[in-house]
Amino acid sequence: MPISILMPALSPTMTEGNLVAWHKQEGDTISPGEVIAEIETDKATMEVEAVDEGKLGKILISAGTEGVAVNTTIGVILEDGETLEDVKKDSEVPKPEASKPILPNKPEALSEEDSVQNILEDTGTSSVEILADMTIIPNQTDRVFSSPLARRMAEQAGIDIGTVKGSGPNGRIIKDDIDSILKKGMPNDDGILAKQLSSEMTVSTEVAGPVYEANLNTPMRKVIARRLTESKQTAPHFYMVADCEIDTLLETRSQLNEKIENGKISVNDLIIRASALALKLVPMANASWTEKETRVYKNVDISVAVAIDGGLITPIVKDAGNKGLKAISEEMKDLAERAKSGKLMPEEYQGGTFSISNLGMYGVKEFSAVINPPQGAILAVGMGEKRPVVKDNALSIATIMTCTLSVDHRVVDGAVGAQFLSAFKKLIEDPLRMLL
Repeated sequence: MPISILMPALSPTMTEGNLVAWHKQEGDTISPGEVIAEIETDKATMEVEAVDEGKLGKILISAGTEGVAVNTTIGVILEDGETLEDVKKDSEVPKPEASKPILPNKPEALSEEDSVQNILEDTGTSSVEILADMTIIPNQTDRVFSSPLARRMAEQAGIDIGTVKGSGPNGRIIKDDIDSILKKGMPNDDGILAKQLSSEMTVSTEVAGPVYEANLNTPMRKVIARRLTESKQTAPHFYMVADCEIDTLLETRSQLNEKIENGKISVNDLIIRASALALKLVPMANASWTEKETRVYKNVDISVAVAIDGGLITPIVKDAGNKGLKAISEEMKDLAERAKSGKLMPEEYQGGTFSISNLGMYGVKEFSAVINPPQGAILAVGMGEKRPVVKDNALSIATIMTCTLSVDHRVVDGAVGAQFLSAFKKLIEDPLRMLL
């Protein structure tokens, strides 16, 4: 029986993704474990491996298609002896839930007559092209096949997509084709040069309002917006602030780095270590809320905010409470590098029991971070700067780092938050405690 290749759910919250590329072509033999496609989620681009053996009989959703719903059939694998006739006869092959061809002046969804089985019976035109998002030029008989992104870019730049020569599979117009036109400044039908804008923005020319740049919301930005809105609306935040003297910390770091041959310990590594140890000392702060129960975690898994193009991601230092500084430093460096190149696996950035957001390197003195749900707290770390302090009734100068703890009051009480912040401050100001 033909085997459906479904759009995978790469995370518990994923509802749709972009089909970036196929690594196999129709007719290619597939073995279990082989990479057959690339899927883009809100956080990263992931490779999809085959779990079944056979031949790729039909690609139903073409490369470059955006917004493909989870569990949509994107392709069909044929087993030995099977042909496409078996696909037509197999009523169990699901219909694609995304990327259905919409014809001009016909906004309604496909009828039962336009099922996958009947579409596959169309031998006059490639079914791969039919099932790809396509544009049909009114009053013309030639179909113009294009990806949704390319079509949107062409529309925004004032380019007649019917005049564009596609370089994608079967002559499909893709993003690179529109980019090429924008770079060259090719005139459109009105003889006006296409605006040389990036593929992700347009410029408003409305007289009534100010000129602005409209950056298209990526899947990542949509998820960030949804989760942070949910956090502020549902989690009753309260904030606690502590000023930590870090002169001894900086000196200890310098001494440690003199003894390390490869790599360097960063201030952020020391903050991760101090947070993990403080959570072990105050385990009730290492918790999250559900309507049914409060979960107090045994492991201390620290999520660390890392800025990437278009947003941020929180790779996790697993079991940080039982790792030394060097191990934390090496792991954090690897996670950050792969986060910025989009190569993290879902389990490396999903989960975590506590978060750290450090903006000190940007010169930020102090700030309050939004809790990363479903976690119960997040520590916002500012820059270290020289400030006047009073010691033994005398004015002196010390390097101070302001840290703000944002707490979900449903799960972490004020006293528990204060105990954590106090334990963290002691570890930061007496860093030798971290080495014991």
